[in-house]
Amino acid sequence: MTKPVIYFLCTGNSCRSQMAEGWARHLCQGRVRAHSAGVETHGLNPRAVAVMKEAGVDISQHHSKRIDPELLFRSDVVITLCGEAEETCPWTPPTVRRLHWPLSDPARAVGSDEEILDAFRTVRDQIRDRVKGFLESLSTNGG
Repeated sequence: MTKPVIYFLCTGNSCRSQMAEGWARHLCQGRVRAHSAGVETHGLNPRAVAVMKEAGVDISQHHSKRIDPELLFRSDVVITLCGEAEETCPWTPPTVRRLHWPLSDPARAVGSDEEILDAFRTVRDQIRDRVKGFLESLSTNGG
């Protein structure tokens, strides 16, 4: 049985999609293949790396990637994490399930360093919960 391919997409593949890929790989117990990409590349956000490390997930070796059309077409599920990615994501065949998780962009948070890190932590935890629920739904649906 082949492992389902999940492709997390966001604008710049620097924060949310990187965290989602990290959580999926961490939580999936080898049941899925998780990837992430962006409409553009903005580099890996160091705050995303830091808050994921706090949670025990190392994404420090990830790098920002643009959407790979070949991977997009062979994915089982494409999950967009921001409005721009949802609106500009290329067409996918009907065999690719598409989901949208509208999450705020922690890179746009303002305030003290701690307030900005708290915004990253909030989004990190929201992503963890969504990824965990999604992976559980795959298990109950036989996927």
